[in-house]
Amino acid sequence: MTLRLAHRGDHRRLAENSLAALVAGAGAPMSDGVEFDVRVAADGVPVVIHDETLDRVQGVPLVVAETPAATLAAHGVPSLADVLAAVPAGAFLDVELKVVPNPEVARVLIDARGPAPAHAVVSSFDPEALAAIAAQAPRWGRWANVLWVDAPLITLARDLGCRGLAAAHGGIDRRTAGLARDAGLDLAGWTVIRRPTFERLAGLGVVAVCVEGSLLDR
Repeated sequence: MTLRLAHRGDHRRLAENSLAALVAGAGAPMSDGVEFDVRVAADGVPVVIHDETLDRVQGVPLVVAETPAATLAAHGVPSLADVLAAVPAGAFLDVELKVVPNPEVARVLIDARGPAPAHAVVSSFDPEALAAIAAQAPRWGRWANVLWVDAPLITLARDLGCRGLAAAHGGIDRRTAGLARDAGLDLAGWTVIRRPTFERLAGLGVVAVCVEGSLLDR
């Protein structure tokens, strides 16, 4: 079965990556879990937000890395710990690192889900971030986020000890799915809003897809 992961939660009527959106995304009728983004606040607290700043979503001219977590929380940016406490334990998690994690990120993840969770991965586009979390939480699964699938990226993922690749859906076809499978890597896809696209990926054996919109409902 191909998992459906609510991309940044269900943010059709709620702010993306907000606590409410992630809880709603985890609880949507067709959702198997959530994908969300992690950065580190000025005081070292892991927080859940995609962008470097609060300008686009919260409409506030603050830089995440220069702002304490309590101030970010006052503007609707939750801590990683609060998100993990609120999202149901059975929901699959794709925790995307937008920065190289400090040790507090791993501590919070392990405290919430244990040292080797079956229903969670850490993902990132940044090889340095993947290497850091591998050192801090070695038994957590990792996905290397990529725009496409090719032999050099497969080699990179394997060298980093990743469980799989998470690729843009347009870069996944029968050939590239076969490359990942032959390398012994899981393949996930992002970000899909159309049912035919989801069904195409599921037919190729993709293990999980980040989805939005009506794909969370039916």
